[in-house]
Amino acid sequence: MKKFINTVDDVVMESVKGFCAAHGDIVAIGDDTKFVRRANLVDGKVGLISGGGSGHEPLHAGFVGHGMLDAACPGAVFTSPTPDQMIAAVQAVERGAGCLFIVKNYSGDVMNFEMATEMVEGNVETIITNDDVAVEDSTYTTGRRGVAGTMIVEKIVGAAAEKGLDLTQCANLGRQVNDRTRSMGVALTSCTVPAAGVPTFKIGEDEMEMGVGIHGEPGRQRMNMKTAAEISEQMISAIMDDFAPQGTHNAIFLVNGLGATPLLELYLLYDCARAQLEKRNVRIVRSLVGNYVTSLDMAGCSLTVSFVDDDLIKWWDAPVHTAALRWKC
Repeated sequence: MKKFINTVDDVVMESVKGFCAAHGDIVAIGDDTKFVRRANLVDGKVGLISGGGSGHEPLHAGFVGHGMLDAACPGAVFTSPTPDQMIAAVQAVERGAGCLFIVKNYSGDVMNFEMATEMVEGNVETIITNDDVAVEDSTYTTGRRGVAGTMIVEKIVGAAAEKGLDLTQCANLGRQVNDRTRSMGVALTSCTVPAAGVPTFKIGEDEMEMGVGIHGEPGRQRMNMKTAAEISEQMISAIMDDFAPQGTHNAIFLVNGLGATPLLELYLLYDCARAQLEKRNVRIVRSLVGNYVTSLDMAGCSLTVSFVDDDLIKWWDAPVHTAALRWKC
């Protein structure tokens, strides 16, 4: 294993400290490095809090800032943060309008966020994201996994919270976006968790894992390598078969790298997948290509399709200023 680390036990803490130092105009570090919070909190605004195991950067801390999250709780690599982290985050960012937890559907995350909800004082609601169509149950989940579609939920709900929608409205909006969002991933290599020091799974030079999870969980099928066009066709087919849509739809389309796939290949995949979506009467109205929800150093990608109407596009287009996502409209 070759990685830029000092000691395995300190990887996450040192990374979080570096992140907050690099982006001090946007974020601040919480007490005892329990969370990352927005540098400039807004009174009367719903506080959006997410989190999960580290190793998926820039998710979630990279999306803390204006127009997205108010706080993110980083766990150890691929390990849920603890309830005390979530409680501390609520206490730091609650500004009179309650807080909304946005939680990926992994058993540890769901359990710990539920415990925090029961223990914390104040008004807290929860959204569970489960956009992965690859498998119904997985190593870490009961039901579908929450993957790259989570950041689309965070962006749209973040914009709504910034404009003053209340806690119930934000929660309902987030659930609506999650219901309209589907993802599918593929891995060409394994990732290597620093504490393990060896790849999570073995895969041949001529093989790929279709439907892989963001922790290296098994997918639908181990198969021989195919062309980019064939891979994208299989991934889009899985997404659209799950949607089973009628008529024509507008969509946000995210091509997300899993950590070690260059943009050259991600944009090539975008072109292939775009053609597949057009065949299926899906019109891409907004696009995003890059590393947003990664799996450490895994070579691979995920494709996410989120059906949107004019209102959802308005929230997507609203200004955002975070370390990993920023634009003005």
